[in-house]
Amino acid sequence: MGARFQELDRCHTALGELVLRRRWDPRFDREVHEIKLNDEYLMSSLFTTSERELARLALAGAPAPLDVVVGGLGLGYTAHTVLDNPAVRSVLVVDALGEVIDWHRRGLVPGGAELAADPRCTLVHGDFFAMSRSADGFDPTTPHRRFHAIIVDIDHSPRHLLHPGNADFYQPEGIRRLAERLHPGGVFALWSNDRPDDDYTATLSAHFARTTAEVVRFPNPLQDRDATSTVYLATAPMG
Repeated sequence: MGARFQELDRCHTALGELVLRRRWDPRFDREVHEIKLNDEYLMSSLFTTSERELARLALAGAPAPLDVVVGGLGLGYTAHTVLDNPAVRSVLVVDALGEVIDWHRRGLVPGGAELAADPRCTLVHGDFFAMSRSADGFDPTTPHRRFHAIIVDIDHSPRHLLHPGNADFYQPEGIRRLAERLHPGGVFALWSNDRPDDDYTATLSAHFARTTAEVVRFPNPLQDRDATSTVYLATAPMG
């Protein structure tokens, strides 16, 4: 393996073979970290706009103090952006892959050790979707706890799932359960790699007071064009 490419970790997980690698990209004159699951790229440090915008949009204008859940750790850009908000009091970051949490604690990803050491941040090894179904909720130490924001970046979209068992989260009953995890006026934010899905927005609207689908645009120099993603935002009723 040459100096321009280094495989930092490779492990077998319940979802398949997970790989963390670091490479030097001469086109951008910078170091790039990438996560692959089987043959699919999950995340790259080349493109982080949508992960950061997911957190920014979810917390825009929210009053302090804020208790937040982030579903999906990845390279940590969403969690870091949440913690950059001075109104945030606590963050639970839930990830089904203990290996990903370990990468951060070992400092294998940029800012990972800093994230793991932040006293406001708790990294939770667990299945976010199973926790959303559980009566106890997302905080293993405080059953039935409610939050001011629940921010999710796990599946590629409500229709393109990493595992078919996640499907009920996007259906009416799953959305109803999720709304119950929020304080009145709290926000659910979901990242999607697809264009806005009117059917999913309508399903959210049945359980939330206000729902929007924001298109996030960012340059993709690899394809010499702008790329897009979608951030769904849903605000819980006030009471």
